[in-house]
Amino acid sequence: MRHTPSFLMTEVDEVRRLVRGNPWATIVSHTAAGLVASHYPFLLEEQPDGSDDLVLVSHVGRPDEVAHELGQHEVLVVVQGPHGYVSPAWYPPEQFIPTWNHTTAHLWGTPEILSDEEAFRVLGDLVDHFEAAMPSPVSLDVDADAARHIARGTVGIRIRVTRFDARAKLSQNKAPEVVERIIAGLRSDGPYASPALADEMARVHGTATTTGREA
Repeated sequence: MRHTPSFLMTEVDEVRRLVRGNPWATIVSHTAAGLVASHYPFLLEEQPDGSDDLVLVSHVGRPDEVAHELGQHEVLVVVQGPHGYVSPAWYPPEQFIPTWNHTTAHLWGTPEILSDEEAFRVLGDLVDHFEAAMPSPVSLDVDADAARHIARGTVGIRIRVTRFDARAKLSQNKAPEVVERIIAGLRSDGPYASPALADEMARVHGTATTTGREA
């Protein structure tokens, strides 16, 4: 990503929050055959020792593990949070250059291929995580034998993140009254409405002062 110090997200807890709220991610591998990209849901794995290490778990469908050469080298996982176009209509007249606000994290690590048993547990955790919001959650326990048969078509992975580069570009370089207009515009029913991005801006600007003047 572009080097923008004013928008750096350096707190591990903030990256955790981004991953938790936006689990659908892109995994990119630089393989012998070239670049390979796939899209899968990821969960954060809490560590038994209580450390703040970033550890991701997921599964990929066969033969993606071969295409990505998983376990042989480092991969990049891209997590994209709320984002959207910011119109200069929300700026003072002298500020006429639009921008795109976003929250994004790049995370690197070498995947570990999980055993069949652990992979099935992760698959169950993924289902339980997303089903928890449903009125009547469905679990793989409904038919564990059938679920295990289907799970053979997947490969479980764990990625211990060794480094990350994250950005929260949320108009920190704008005056408070301009930020308020941007948030109102994003909350409106106009063509660039984005309530999620408005919420993220309101959260950040409610606890931090604006700094810098990067475009």
